Amino acid sequence: MQHLMIHETAIIEKGAELDDGVEVGAYAIISAATRIGAGCKVSAHAQLCGRVEIGPNNHIGRAVIIGGDPQDLTFDTTLKSGVRIGSGNDLREHVTIHRSASEEGWTSVGNDNFLMTGTHLGHDVTIGNQNVIANNCLLAGHVSIENRTFLGGGSGFHQFINVGELCMTQGNSSISKDIPPYCVASQLNRLVGLNVVGLRRADMDPETRAELKHAYRAAFHSQLPLAEALTAMKQEQWGSSARHFLQSLAEPSRKGVCFPRPGRKIS
Repeated sequence: MQHLMIHETAIIEKGAELDDGVEVGAYAIISAATRIGAGCKVSAHAQLCGRVEIGPNNHIGRAVIIGGDPQDLTFDTTLKSGVRIGSGNDLREHVTIHRSASEEGWTSVGNDNFLMTGTHLGHDVTIGNQNVIANNCLLAGHVSIENRTFLGGGSGFHQFINVGELCMTQGNSSISKDIPPYCVASQLNRLVGLNVVGLRRADMDPETRAELKHAYRAAFHSQLPLAEALTAMKQEQWGSSARHFLQSLAEPSRKGVCFPRPGRKIS
């Protein structure tokens, strides 16, 4: 059994549960309702507030704050909600993650994500697995991120939008609409094509990549409006990745979907 390593200046409220091998740095604060899995490291000055459930082998960086109240002027602070974090995540300095704004709701982070310095996750954000979120990215409430995305530094994401699997955003992008899976977005809600490099690095086979390129062209560079283009595309046979891409276009969030610049052709 591994022993706990807790700095003498850390404040751990009675009732907090820390599994084997947890390290807690100087001046960290851990609330009574917090649960921390085995092998986690909580660095100096980090604060885990209220109902925070953290799986094994996570790194909580310096001055990270998890479980703070939503930034909502109408929020009732007596409401019971929390933050759930999976395993193997690395949260660097000054990351902030707010608890859900819904009764018994959860803001959630999956497994093996890398959140760089200054990343902010608003209330009810849902993040999948193996995502890289670069410095100072800002995710508003109810944003959903799928898996294996790369979000460029300084990018901002409006509430209630979806970011699909293996997407990438240029640094300092402003996104207020859905980004379909496998795409690259930049500037203000602008698609610039498929994430070709990311798809290769994810070991997606050439046939699937070619099919995605065909689906992208058929959806965004047809002479038909998008809804009519999607209806026409239903007549074709598609693999699972292309179907996922097309479903994201057919069933967007309330904010709609990012589009390419008119006339731009996919490479």
